[in-house]
Amino acid sequence: MNAYIFPGQGAQFPGMGKDLYEKSEAAESLFEQANEILGFRITDIMFDGTDEDLKQTRVTQPAIFLHSVILAKTLGDGFKPGMVAGHSLGEFSALVAARALSFEEGLRLVYIRATAMQKACGIQPSAMAAILGADDFTVEDVCRLVSEVVVPANYNCPGQLVISGSIEGVDKACALLLERGAKRALKLNVGGAFHSPLMEAARVELEAAINNTRIEAPVCPIYQNINAKHYTDPEAIKHNLVAQLTGAVRWTQTIEAMIHDGATSFTEVGPGNVLQGLVKKVNRAMETRSASV
Repeated sequence: MNAYIFPGQGAQFPGMGKDLYEKSEAAESLFEQANEILGFRITDIMFDGTDEDLKQTRVTQPAIFLHSVILAKTLGDGFKPGMVAGHSLGEFSALVAARALSFEEGLRLVYIRATAMQKACGIQPSAMAAILGADDFTVEDVCRLVSEVVVPANYNCPGQLVISGSIEGVDKACALLLERGAKRALKLNVGGAFHSPLMEAARVELEAAINNTRIEAPVCPIYQNINAKHYTDPEAIKHNLVAQLTGAVRWTQTIEAMIHDGATSFTEVGPGNVLQGLVKKVNRAMETRSASV
């Protein structure tokens, strides 16, 4: 069974989506529709902007969403998922691709999410760090020991877990983890503490928007970040989308669950190939590929 996976923040690059726009009239139409919905020409930033332009959360998230969703739509009959999942933001892309959310509503939610997260980042100085070469239990234990806010945020693959929280909390956890044998603790160049309690203000704003949005049952199960379980019930999907904003992205567990349930190959839909690399680190035998027009 082929599983389709959708990337999150960090997959962006200058020029992203330009080939889609130029090769497909349907893609061009959707990109122009997105410009109208957002009220600014995000395509100008995607196609001709710099790395710095694309790093703004309010731009990054809708840009990656658009690249992923429009690419999925151009696949036509070639897009036949047995299951889907998305990394953080990618969960919204997966839901649109699986026809649980409309393109318009998906983009609206992603933009609300992105602007709310960017605002939340300004409330308190915060940070994220990738911990390499430590097991999950050790990272979880250290986060519990630190009195300042710091939590496991992204379970990316075995031996790679991202932590998130206040600057003091992340710094203390990094120092303790290095003492306990972690190979590296790398501070990430991100706007703030995503997938931590410090995103609570953004969670409240997103919850109100999601509760006012119609979500249908997807055409196949979606494996959701918050607990790595699969869902088709719209109300459960809504609940998990909201919880994801302050909860961890359990990507390792998601890939393991999809393989357990019959996935034999993974197709990454969107910019970059980061998720393919993570799949291989979970299970080297898995076949991976990038979607292309």
